[in-house]
Parts: sequence; C-alpha cells; structure tokens
Amino acid sequence: MPKGKYFNIGYGILLAFLIIFLGTLIDFIFAPIVILVSTLFAPILIAGVLFYIFRPIVNLLSKKLPRGLSILILYLVFAGILTGLVYFVGPIIQNQVASLIEGIPTFVDEAQQLLNTVSQQPWFQSALDQAGYSSLDGLLSDLSTYLTDFISGIGGNIIGIITSIAGALVVAVVIPFVLYYMLKEGKGAPAMILKLLPKKQEEEGFRILRDMDRALGSYIVGQVLVSICVGILIYIGYIIIGLEYALILALIAMVTNVIPFVGPWIGTFPGFIVGLFQDPLMGLLVIVVAVAVQMVESNLISPQIMGKRLHIHPVTIILLLLVASEFAGLLGLILAVPAYAVGKVIVTHTFRLIKLRNRKASMEEYEAQQGIKN
Repeated sequence: MPKGKYFNIGYGILLAFLIIFLGTLIDFIFAPIVILVSTLFAPILIAGVLFYIFRPIVNLLSKKLPRGLSILILYLVFAGILTGLVYFVGPIIQNQVASLIEGIPTFVDEAQQLLNTVSQQPWFQSALDQAGYSSLDGLLSDLSTYLTDFISGIGGNIIGIITSIAGALVVAVVIPFVLYYMLKEGKGAPAMILKLLPKKQEEEGFRILRDMDRALGSYIVGQVLVSICVGILIYIGYIIIGLEYALILALIAMVTNVIPFVGPWIGTFPGFIVGLFQDPLMGLLVIVVAVAVQMVESNLISPQIMGKRLHIHPVTIILLLLVASEFAGLLGLILAVPAYAVGKVIVTHTFRLIKLRNRKASMEEYEAQQGIKN
C-alpha cells in the first residue's frame, strides 16, 4: 500500500466517507441526527443573522449599562418599532393585498385576452405544435387541470399546513431566547472552541475565528442595510410612476435583494407583470426604475456600506449561485456567498498553517544539518 503524507490524507477521507455511508444504513443512528439538525437549523440561522445585526448596538449600550440590561432595552425598542410598523404600515399592506386579491379575476381576463391575441400569430401556433397542442384550448385545459389539482393538494394537506404554521410559531418563540444568550455570552464561544486546539495552534485558531466573524458580520449587516435602502428607493420609484400595489411590490424587491446579482431582478418581475396589466408603458417604467435603483445601489450604496471586504470575484459569485440553486434552491441562493466567504477564510488559514509548519520543519532540518557539519 502506498505511503506518504498525501496518501494518508486520502485514506482518512475515504475512511470518513465509508463511516458516513455505513451510518446512513443504520436509521436509528442518523434519523435522530437529521431531525435534530433540521429542527435547530432555522432558529439558529435566524438568530445568527439577528446576532450580527444587533451586536454593534449591544456593544455600544453595554459600555454604559450591564450587557443583559442592554439586550432587554434593545428588545423593547425593536418590539416598539415592529408595533409601530404594524400599526401604521399594516393597514396599507392589508388594503393592497385585499385589492390585489379582488383584482385577480380582472388579471385573469386580461391575460386570457392577451393569449387570444397572441394565439393568432403564426409563431405562437408553431410553438403550440412543437409542444404537442393542436390549439390554445388544449393548453388552457391542461393549465386548468394543473391548477385544480394544485388547489386540491393544498386542501388535502391542510394538516401539514397547520403543522408548518405551528412550527413557525414555535421557531418565532424560541428565537428571542437563543438570540439573548448569543448576545450575552457570544464572546465565550471562541474561547471554548480554542480550548479544543493544541496550545501551539490557539493563536492561528483565534485568527481564523476572528476573520470568519468579520467576514460574516460585514456581509450580513451590509446586505441587510443595502436591501433596506433598495426597498425604500424602489418604493419611491413605484410611487413616482404611479404603480399599483407599490408597497407590497417594494417589500418583495427588498427581500429578494439579499440574493446577489439575480435577487434584484427576481424582485422586479412581479412589479413588471403588475405594470403590464396596468398599462404596457407602466411595465417599461418598472424596468427603468429597477435599472436606475440598481445603478444607484452598485455605484453609491454598496461601495459605502459593503466595501470590498469579501474580496470575491463576480464570476465566482455567479458560479456559486448556479451550483447552490441546484442543491438547495432559494435557501442555497441566500447562503451560498456567506458560506463561501467562511470556507475561504478556513482554507486560506489552513494552507497558511501548513506552509508555516513546513517552513519550520525545513528550518529545523537545516539547523540540524549545520550542527552535524560543525
């Protein structure tokens, strides 16, 4: 059997994969682990994001007040802001949602008229023939059947929907407690991790944890601030052009903006569709607003808030998003960039540590040889 440093690493990796594979064949071992991870993933992820957002404020308040009291004050302020948003913005959102639901039949009629107009075009009939439909009625019939089955599936899975809602409520209750202890005792976590390392590697381990913390913190806080700014600018733009349901559509654009590159255009699509039904020119104006806001965001907002802290090439981000979307869908799109940033920090420091070790070993060997010669 071949021997050597790299062969030993390869044997270790193969052994780890073999153990994992054999473990997956034993349900009573891996099933509880999967349930534990899936249960804790959502509250820890959300609490982690809020931790990086709230930590600077807590650190500032804790200079004058006890840390626990600072966290409670922050909770009260945050609860007051949420209450104010619900009180003042909630009715507007409710009215726009109700108006949107009432306008769905009109949208459906307009869409059908548009399809009837388009169906008279030769290229559309050619596309129907290639899809295996002899007429537009066949396509509409299949779409109607699909929607009916989809709605029936929702009705049949009502217990699953109720369970999901209950799970979301439990997560919402658990998050404040998890976040409180993360904010209060977060500084102790790195020390606990460093205790697991040998004394000689504690300094390098501290650098890895510090750089990981900086990479995640700068990305999360920056991305949230940029998304809020984009949502406000989009809302102002939609109000100026007179787009209906401006607040809801701006909120959608703000949420999807957390996904790099593709997120802003995903958030623009609903506004574009609503604009087309309102007026074909309005759809074009929605695109103009989106392009203008993206220019402001990329040239003014992001450089000031985000800077160049992650040092990730745009092509790398695009490739990451393509791969992550295939593996984990929307969640993969959101987590791909920060996960890559953390992985990059770990790999960079690992290679640095290996180089230092090799250099130290070479120096010791050289000094030993010189001692023998002398």
